[in-house]
Amino acid sequence: MSTITFTPLRADGVSVSYGERRVLTDVSLTVGPGARVGLIGENGAGKSTLLRVLAGAETPDSGALTRPERTGFLWQEVRFEPGDTLAALIEHALTDVRAIERELEAAAAALGSGDAASDARYDAALAAAERAGIWSIEARRDEVLDGLGVGGIPLTRRLSEVSGGQRSRFALAALLLGRPDALLLDEPTNHLDDEAAAFLERQLREWAGPVVFASHDRAFLDAVATGLLDLDPARSGTTAFGGGYSAYLAEKEAERARWEKQYADEQQELRELTHSVDVTARSIAWSGKVRDNDKFVKSVKGNALDRQISRRIRNAEGRLEDLRTAQVRKPPARLGFAGIPSGFQSLDDGSGLLVHARQVRVPGRLQVDDFAVAPTSRILVTGANGAGKSTLLSVLAGRLEPGSGALQRRRGLRVGLLEQDVRFADPGLSPRRIYEAAVGERRAEAVPLTSLGLIAQRDADRPVGALSVGQQRRLALALILARPPHLFLLDEPTNHLSLALATELEDALGAYPGAVVVASHDRWLRSGWAGETVHLD
Repeated sequence: MSTITFTPLRADGVSVSYGERRVLTDVSLTVGPGARVGLIGENGAGKSTLLRVLAGAETPDSGALTRPERTGFLWQEVRFEPGDTLAALIEHALTDVRAIERELEAAAAALGSGDAASDARYDAALAAAERAGIWSIEARRDEVLDGLGVGGIPLTRRLSEVSGGQRSRFALAALLLGRPDALLLDEPTNHLDDEAAAFLERQLREWAGPVVFASHDRAFLDAVATGLLDLDPARSGTTAFGGGYSAYLAEKEAERARWEKQYADEQQELRELTHSVDVTARSIAWSGKVRDNDKFVKSVKGNALDRQISRRIRNAEGRLEDLRTAQVRKPPARLGFAGIPSGFQSLDDGSGLLVHARQVRVPGRLQVDDFAVAPTSRILVTGANGAGKSTLLSVLAGRLEPGSGALQRRRGLRVGLLEQDVRFADPGLSPRRIYEAAVGERRAEAVPLTSLGLIAQRDADRPVGALSVGQQRRLALALILARPPHLFLLDEPTNHLSLALATELEDALGAYPGAVVVASHDRWLRSGWAGETVHLD
C-alpha cells in the first residue's frame, strides 16, 4: 500500500482589485492536511473572491499560490445549464476521477514492459487512485446522495425540474464524490436541512486534505472550523484565529473595544498636544515692559525661560508629528440593521387575520390544511428541502396561485417577500438608482438608502452586478423595509448575510410592528426562536 500525502493549500501576499476598488490586500494563509479554515467577514469583504483565487478561477493582481493538483470548488450557484441532467452534473464532477482510473489501468499494463520508470508511474497512479477512492465511488454515491437528502430523486431529471436547494445539494454531492485533494466551499450549507448539514459536518471532519470554506452558518462554523480567517477591515488587514466561532466572537469584540479605546486616547492626546503647541506655550511666554534696573534680571531669567519654552514646544511638536504619522486609523463604522422606518401603520385593529389559507394545494409542491397569520404573528416555517416552504411564502405573497383551496387576505394588506435568490433586471444600475425607482423619489429622499444601514455609502453608486450576492440581498431587504409591509415574509433570511447582520436582523424581527413569517434552515436562528413554529412534511 502506497503512502498518501497531501499538498498544503497556500496563498502568499494575495491582492485583488476591481477597478479602483481594492477587495483583498496582501492576504496570506497556509492550510495543511486535515485543517479546516472558515472565512468570515462582512458582505463584500472578499470571501468569495479569495476562494476563486485559491481555486484558480480568478487571477490575483499580485501574490503567489500553491494548491494541490486536484482542488475542488463549490460555487455559491450551480454552474450548469437548466437542460443538463443530474447524472451529467455528477459525471462531470468525476472527470478527474475517470482520468485517474484510466491512468492506473495504463500504468498497471506498463509494469511488464521492462520500462525502468514503470514502477514509479504505477506507484504515483496508485496513490492518486487511493486519494480519490476510485474503488468505492458507486457505494459512496448512494451514501452521499442519501446523506444530503436527494437520494430518492431520479438522476434522469433535468436541473430545471428540481428546486434550487436540490440543485445545490446535487452539486455538493458531486464534489464530495470526486474526493479532490483540497476542498473550497462557498456557503455550502445554504440549502441544507439539519440532517444534511450534520452529514456534511461529519464528511468534512473526516476529510484528509485541506479545507477552506466561507460560511454565514454560525452553527456550522462552530462544528467544523479548526481556525478562522476574518477578512473584515482591521488594523493589520486580515485576522487569523485558531479556534471556534463562539470563542472568536468574544475575542473580536474585545479587540474592537481595544481598537476604539486606543483611537480615542490618541485623538485626545492629539488635541492636547495641538493646544499645547498653539496656545499654552505662547501664553506663558515672557511679556511685559521691563524697568531699567531690571534689565539684568530679564536677561538672565528671560533667556532661561525662553530656552525652557522652546524645549517644551519642540518636544510637543515632535510628539505631535510622531503621533500624526503613526496614529491608528479610525475603526470603520459598524454596518448594521438600522431597523424599521417611521410611518408604519399597523392593521392590528381587532378585525381579524391578515391571511388565512385552508386546504391549499400546489400539485407536487405544497399541501397545507390550515395556515393563519394574525397582525402580529411570529411564525417560523421549517421542513426538509422540497417540503414547500418557499412555495408557501410565494402563495402568501400572492405571487403563486394555488391549484385548489381557499386563500383569504385582508383588504389593503401590504406584503413584502425577501426571496432566497435575488435577481435585478439591469445589472448596470446602481443600488441608489434601483432604490429610487422602486420606492419613488419622495420616499427615497425621506428614507435614504444608506440610512437603513444595509448598503455602505461606497457601494451605493456601484453597478449592482458588481456587488456580492450578500450585498445584493441587502439591497433587496432595503427595498422592502423602505415601505415596511404589514406581512413580512423572509425565505432563508440569514443566507448570504454577514454574521453580525444576521444576528441584528433576528433581533429586529422580534420587535417588528407587523406580522413576520420566516422559512429557515438556520439552526442558530431556530434555537432562539420565541414565536410559533410550523413544520411542513
